[in-house]
Amino acid sequence: MTARVTLPYGSWPSPISAADVARARLRLSFPTVAGDDVWWQETRPEEGGRTTVIHLKGGHRTEVLQAPWDARTRVHEYGGRSYLPVRTAEGVSLVFSNYEDQRLHRLDEGDPKPYPLTPEPAVQAGLRYADYVLSPDGTEIWCVCEGHIAEPPEGGDTAAGIRRAIVAVPLDGSAADDAGAIRELVTGAHFYASPAPSPSGGHLAWVQWNHPRMPWDGTELRVAAIEDGTTVAPRTVKGGLTESVVAPLWRDDESLYVISDWPGWWNIYQVGLHGESPQALYPAEEEFTGALWQLGGMPYALLDDGRLAVLHGEGDMRLGIYDPETLDLVDVEVPYEDWHPQLSADGTTIVGIAGGPDLPTSVVRVDTTTGRVEGLRRELAELPDVAYLSKPRTERLEGPFGRPVHAYVFPPTNPEAAAPEGELPPYVVFVHGGPTGRVSKDLDLERCYFTSRGIGVIDVNYGGSTGYGRAYRERLRRQWGVVDVEDAIAAAQALVDGGIADPARLAIRGGSAGGWTTLAAATQTDLFKAATSYFGISDLQSFAAATHDFESHYLFGLIGPLPGFERAYEERSPLNRADRTACPVLLLQGLNDPVVPPDQSERFAVALANKKMPYAYLTFEGESHGFRRADTVIACLEAELAFYGQTLGFEPRGVAPIDLTVA
Repeated sequence: MTARVTLPYGSWPSPISAADVARARLRLSFPTVAGDDVWWQETRPEEGGRTTVIHLKGGHRTEVLQAPWDARTRVHEYGGRSYLPVRTAEGVSLVFSNYEDQRLHRLDEGDPKPYPLTPEPAVQAGLRYADYVLSPDGTEIWCVCEGHIAEPPEGGDTAAGIRRAIVAVPLDGSAADDAGAIRELVTGAHFYASPAPSPSGGHLAWVQWNHPRMPWDGTELRVAAIEDGTTVAPRTVKGGLTESVVAPLWRDDESLYVISDWPGWWNIYQVGLHGESPQALYPAEEEFTGALWQLGGMPYALLDDGRLAVLHGEGDMRLGIYDPETLDLVDVEVPYEDWHPQLSADGTTIVGIAGGPDLPTSVVRVDTTTGRVEGLRRELAELPDVAYLSKPRTERLEGPFGRPVHAYVFPPTNPEAAAPEGELPPYVVFVHGGPTGRVSKDLDLERCYFTSRGIGVIDVNYGGSTGYGRAYRERLRRQWGVVDVEDAIAAAQALVDGGIADPARLAIRGGSAGGWTTLAAATQTDLFKAATSYFGISDLQSFAAATHDFESHYLFGLIGPLPGFERAYEERSPLNRADRTACPVLLLQGLNDPVVPPDQSERFAVALANKKMPYAYLTFEGESHGFRRADTVIACLEAELAFYGQTLGFEPRGVAPIDLTVA
């Protein structure tokens, strides 16, 4: 065994490069199983972030969509499942949204090229489609349609000129040249999700909600009868203004399952169509789903014997089998510790997306009869030596006023290097986006990029994160920029108080809403000596005016409604406190971001220049919200590492120094 070399923290040699992290940005999502066939989405950074669809049958993996086709829907800007396999007399066809024009297309088995099912965009961004299901008679795709128009019509649904409906798109392509062939099934609400026909086709269930609520605030489960292909007599069967119901799943023609947070946790209920009281299937202080940021995922699935494959847990989610007859919930023995809310089942087979601290996120197939577990595809083809993978510690810290703060600590880990005796490591506080998001302890090569070099990471599920019940999630109500900042500070302070981290070498970083918390922290405390914002929000009022429709009223719950709370918007915005920024800042921004426009970073950079605080502002043409291209990921990580070296006092290997501007 080779003796360890003694080197300062942050300067350790590591086999994990920024290019390795970029390759690990392959994203697998939304698997579907039917018999021996499995499909999933695959987003590839080396192809500029293009999303293709993969088909696995008999052990043979086929790329269904060849470049330049890009299966990515922009509904709500966050998209979701962008394809649907459809069995026809001729074989299996694939219906998908193409990113460039957002039209629905159909690719028939054996055909070289897809053909369109929906019209060309007529005005502005045109029509977008998501959350597809096959109609009961097999002739149409029923889905959520989002229409963007240049000017809102008189009495239109939203002031932004955006209208949504659940529509029926003919599978024969007749609507490609005739928009009138698309039928509207459900209208009147601002947002829709999860259209679900009943087994015999007599009813349609769906979820809907309206501004200013987000889907984790208050939604309705609606059901309508289907007569002659149209919906009649729609009514609400669960949900309301302060209850989040999601993921309808038909049990039979007279009842369905749904997940509701009415008791304070997202639990599974059975709901009848004839006024029966909803029944809680497994009341528990656990979550059975996550926040509805993307359309088309299901956190549970029905097996052929009537049992349910479910996900549940506090924080990370486990796979279990629930039996409605015995009321037993038994976890499946699998090596994967955390599952994404994207399950599909057929017969006795379950497929999903799962990972663990030493297992890459993977498409996983489970046979509930034999217990066989297969990893079908991994986001990371080759793992680094496990000796370089930091083993996470789950922490329940104490924040202000005794509030619990959930976090994962990833200490510096490298089998080849050790720090000089008595030296404490630098630590970076990672702040996730959302803010209604959640970080897990799953293997993340981006964290390993830092920990293998001698830089510790604490990943914080601050108040407002999902996975810990509604009360924990709602700690952020009208407290964004307060509670999240306090919890991030509490996490860093806990490391210092425990003698784990060097108090003079603490940094904070985050993306999107995490970037907001990062900038807010840098302007409220001198605890951090460096701050990195990936496409973060700096000014609330301009953000509220310019961001996309899905989140256009999100701040009403996080800060307060407008008009009325202008002063809170001004006081909380880091841009208005930029003169109090206590540390150098690295700003990273995509120039085609529809969620957080580039001026949010640009104006903060100008403010830093006016204060004469060292900063760097890097922009990336063609990048949207969340960087998808390999060269962007590499450039950002190497810049971030160099930035920490210069601000926290160590010499990282293999990266060029970054130019910090001081006006």
